[in-house]
Amino acid sequence: MAGNTPTSSEYIQHHLQNLTFGYHPENGLSLAHNAAEAADMGFWAIHLDTMGWSIACGVLFLFVFRKVARSATTGVPSGLQNFVEMIVEFVDSSVKETFHGKSKLIAPLSLTIFCWIFLMNMLDLVPVDWVPELAKRIGVDFFGADPHHVFFRIVPTTDINATFGLSLSVFALILFYSIKMKGFSGFIGELTLHPFSSSNMLIQAILIPVNLLLELVTLLAKPVSLALRLFGNLYAGELIFILIALLGLWQLPLHFAWATFHILIIVLQAFIFMMLTIVYLSQASEDH
Repeated sequence: MAGNTPTSSEYIQHHLQNLTFGYHPENGLSLAHNAAEAADMGFWAIHLDTMGWSIACGVLFLFVFRKVARSATTGVPSGLQNFVEMIVEFVDSSVKETFHGKSKLIAPLSLTIFCWIFLMNMLDLVPVDWVPELAKRIGVDFFGADPHHVFFRIVPTTDINATFGLSLSVFALILFYSIKMKGFSGFIGELTLHPFSSSNMLIQAILIPVNLLLELVTLLAKPVSLALRLFGNLYAGELIFILIALLGLWQLPLHFAWATFHILIIVLQAFIFMMLTIVYLSQASEDH
């Protein structure tokens, strides 16, 4: 960014840049001052804002649900207890209708996924300038940082690293349940003997590479689609909020209108991620 008044392009780029910490070939362990330095830090760089806000949302979820569980009563429930019980019943019914195996992990996993992603998505409703401006003031006043080099994004699910982290965790569970229910040989057989099969051994041997290619693509598409769907929808929503913020005084009615519509996206994307996780784990748990 150049000068005191950034251009529209500089404003957008600044708001889409994460607070990145990592090892730079020239500066050693440090915070990135721009996108180029962040790229030079490579794969092992950490987005501190993504990590901080995602952990904060997880802690908030655990705190609220633990508080309600400890104070739950059979008498007249509080409003918070009613709300939590409604969410638990909704997730529990979704699991019972979709998951056909037996596991004590699926229901709490689904509840965690839905609530955690919902809370992270909800941060997208915070006005786009509030948190970056607060971070800029803290960086300048307490650390003497260049205000143009202070980056701070608030929505973890607009960071593809976060969404892939979630989806790869689900993918690991898919592999675990597949091997647990079918055995390693059964899992390999599922990848190599379907969807095409033949009673002729020679033809079946010829079909194995075709089956393996098709099944691997299907298997690997699951974490990729989970991550990109969540990231794409929230990233687009954040970008629209940033574009609206460039309109000055005209932004208020448009911001309110888009925020009202965006609430549906926030809830829907958390629900879709949860439901696809249940479906994928249900398929992995089928013993056939």
